[in-house]
Amino acid sequence: MAEVRLTSVTKHYGRDIGVEGIDLTVEDGGFVVLLGPTGAGKTTTLRLIAGLETPDEGSIHIAGRDVSGETPASRDVAMVFQQYSLYPHLTVRENLAFPLKSPILKTPPDVVEARVREVAEVLRIPHKLDNKATELSGGEMQRVSIGRALVRDPAIFLMDEPLSSLDAKLRSDLRIELKRIHSDLKATLLYVTHDQVEAMTMASKIGVLDRGHLVQVGTAREVYEDPASAYVAARLGSPRINLLPADLFGDAPPDAHVVGLRPEHITLGHGREAQVTRVEHLGDQTRLHLKLAGQDFVTLADTRIPDVGETVQIAPRNPLWFAADGARL
Repeated sequence: MAEVRLTSVTKHYGRDIGVEGIDLTVEDGGFVVLLGPTGAGKTTTLRLIAGLETPDEGSIHIAGRDVSGETPASRDVAMVFQQYSLYPHLTVRENLAFPLKSPILKTPPDVVEARVREVAEVLRIPHKLDNKATELSGGEMQRVSIGRALVRDPAIFLMDEPLSSLDAKLRSDLRIELKRIHSDLKATLLYVTHDQVEAMTMASKIGVLDRGHLVQVGTAREVYEDPASAYVAARLGSPRINLLPADLFGDAPPDAHVVGLRPEHITLGHGREAQVTRVEHLGDQTRLHLKLAGQDFVTLADTRIPDVGETVQIAPRNPLWFAADGARL
């Protein structure tokens, strides 16, 4: 495994920004997740590291070596895509072995078989080795797709939303598996997603992208509790942070345009009166949808759950203040 470092990396597509001025370090053995909506620059960043795109400016180092001008084959990276990328006519064993049979690697047959068995054990699919790819479930196919990257033991794994096409249960299961694999192999991993749950549950660090710019990097807790902007604050948290007029609850700091309140940072029982417009029972929590002075927002109920139409008293706790341009004050 190896450290990956991007320095002032910029890529434009005509007048459109792919990424601009990206500075990012993925530490040796780190699990970094790039988070952002479609068009934020997540996949472009992966493709630049893999060598599938060439930066207009800046440099990319892998294991201390500047690879900016190198071909994809010479960079020692492995990429896992959203689609399964399997050969349907081959067995699981043959799919896993395929990357090792490259003329460039010249891997001996006994080493290929040993490595395939080892990866199959890590993925917990040794009993599927003789099955055709078409005989697997969606989750098993994605495990094999991940396994095709694992067999090569590259310097870094690049994963482009590999779980997004799976159903919720499989996504949850494979998140746990990926975290376990990362821990077992001490792998260096850069993973991109628009799913905040994936980011918060798997990453050692999260990088938030906004229209090609890397706007904040930190642990999940740092980004959640101390966001650099309203945009970053809205990327993490379920329910989303409430972004409300700064003066809704009274005095606000100078230049404050918006107050950000996480649902758990609205206290019930005292303060201003708000009306309950909807109640959501979700098993582990109950969400109250409230209206105050024409503003809609969400909080979490405590022991007593009010009825729709009832009036409750609320007050802010630990507010986050933002300027008119969204910057944190």
